[in-house]
Amino acid sequence: MAAKAKTKEKFVQVKLVKSLICSKKDQIATAQSLGLRRIGDTSVQPDIPATQGKIRKIAHLIEVCEVSQGGAKA
Repeated sequence: MAAKAKTKEKFVQVKLVKSLICSKKDQIATAQSLGLRRIGDTSVQPDIPATQGKIRKIAHLIEVCEVSQGGAKA
């Protein structure tokens, strides 16, 4: 039998760097769905298409960096 290939899940760290004041309601909701409430908040999210879509929607408000599974920067 073939051995299972070990897949390493990728994660991204998202940090809110600009204020949500005067942002559209859907952008505020997107930031909150990523766990970002105020400037400086960070959140580690799985690197999946749904998360990438959220990141694209509020790209002008956040910083993104790739991290390993343990949470350390890669």
